[in-house]
Amino acid sequence: MTRARKELISLSDTRYYHCVARCVRRAFLCGQDEFSGQCYEHRRQWIVDRLFFLSEVFAIDVAAYAVMSNHYHVVLSVDVDRVKSWTDDEVIERWCRLFGGHPLIARYRKGEKLDKGALLKIAEIVTEWRERLTSISWFMRCLNEYIARKANAEDGCKGRFWEGRFKSQALLDEAALLTCMTYVDLNPIRAGIAKLPETSDYTSVQERIEDLRTSKKQSRLVQLIGNERKDSEGNGIFFHLQDYLELVDWTGRAIREDKRGAIPDHVLPILRRLNIDPSEWTESIKYFSCRFPRLAGRLDRLEKAVAQLGQRWCQGRIHSQKLYLT
Repeated sequence: MTRARKELISLSDTRYYHCVARCVRRAFLCGQDEFSGQCYEHRRQWIVDRLFFLSEVFAIDVAAYAVMSNHYHVVLSVDVDRVKSWTDDEVIERWCRLFGGHPLIARYRKGEKLDKGALLKIAEIVTEWRERLTSISWFMRCLNEYIARKANAEDGCKGRFWEGRFKSQALLDEAALLTCMTYVDLNPIRAGIAKLPETSDYTSVQERIEDLRTSKKQSRLVQLIGNERKDSEGNGIFFHLQDYLELVDWTGRAIREDKRGAIPDHVLPILRRLNIDPSEWTESIKYFSCRFPRLAGRLDRLEKAVAQLGQRWCQGRIHSQKLYLT
């Protein structure tokens, strides 16, 4: 049964969300369409460019992404404190980069003298826009509608481009975030499109590797800043970049070779620090979205989130107990 988006996204539980959108038509979102022979590879860059443009406008950052042939994955981080620090004028400027705005706002920006009632209405509009700039629903709407219009114009057709609405999955703790980011970054390898993370085009892991190679000081992605610790708060993700890249590389090789194997000592530390069962790791990466359809995290975090959402049950309890050790 489809649930209201407010029952799937709760910023009081977590700032991190995994979102997936799929193309509804047989024609590919990206890549080579075997039926028509037409190449849509350039559309991957459309998505990446739009994704990071929106991250500059919204108080929402990109932690991971992968653009596939008929769908894409993105892990988003919502920064509520950042939007609170913006002035009303900054909120207006940001929102008007996406939409035409409101007649009263246009008069305000021109410097016209407005009466008290008009100013109160403007304050009301700005409050609404400020809230929207932390909304994953609005972020995804601005991404999907833009891509759909461009693709339909290129194809010379009208109608739906995306399946219904996007799917979202709340990542309730650092362990769930690590699992999901690895799952997203390894999508092309699991699909047989790429053999190694560094050759996985249009993925965040490839971008992180390239940033590391070029010694880029400021990445577009949420930073991996090390010092893993439970229930941490901050503007970065508390994994060491080198540990994460080594873990993704090993996991990709294990999945590609269709065997579980033993995790080498040099990639074990990040799992140990986050109390993740190594024996469950590769299977969980393969089936992460199926095992945790809406919420992912340790059992205590799952139960807390379910209670706050006014629900009695959610899928994933058994797998959470196996993967995320207490």
